[in-house]
Amino acid sequence: MPAPVSNSFAAQRGPSGAPPSVPPLASLALEVAEDRESLLRTMAALDIPVRRSRITLGRLAERAGRLKLNGRLFSRSPLSDVLELEAMRLGGEGKACAWRSLEALADADPRIDLVRVQGLLRRAERQIRILEALRVERAAQVFTADRTGIVPVLYSHP
Repeated sequence: MPAPVSNSFAAQRGPSGAPPSVPPLASLALEVAEDRESLLRTMAALDIPVRRSRITLGRLAERAGRLKLNGRLFSRSPLSDVLELEAMRLGGEGKACAWRSLEALADADPRIDLVRVQGLLRRAERQIRILEALRVERAAQVFTADRTGIVPVLYSHP
């Protein structure tokens, strides 16, 4: 699954922690929650147990990732947005791999709803494209800001 939904909202806040200003990330956060529910339903249909320890480890890893020594004790580094978008994109890639695996197994296992899995795969691929476009845009803004001293805020998407 992609990076936890809470990361999606972290990448949307401005320096003051203002509410989300980027609609695509708000929409993606809702989709990620829906995708997680789809995964849990699929796991239940396949009699695959949910490993609470893995969920806990994932949440701890997310929180540990926020403890970066970036020279900013009480404010976010502009690079944090880029790193969080990269993490979300990598999570999306992992999710797409899981859907592809289920797609490959669907012929052999009637418990797997091929049409639903293909729809989830298409959505994951779209999410990856959106996150990559946002990441590239934000990286350009951050690294351009290094030369100008001005840090633009992430507002648009493809």
